[in-house]
Amino acid sequence: MVFLGYGKYVRADKIYALEPLPDHERGSGARTLVWVEGMEEPMVASRTERTLLTDMGHVQSRRLRAPQDENLF
Repeated sequence: MVFLGYGKYVRADKIYALEPLPDHERGSGARTLVWVEGMEEPMVASRTERTLLTDMGHVQSRRLRAPQDENLF
């Protein structure tokens, strides 16, 4: 399951396209159109396409690793 925002979830294996909205179309938190198998119209997600891809396991997270104790001193 992938969280789209606005309390909506979709199965990751049902998502077949992500379309980032242009800046002038982004309003009220809308960031990405999510095309889902079996639905004629895309769903609006409040998360970026990179975040959605990370949740789906297709992109590695950019989170910084915690420092190791031996590197602190």
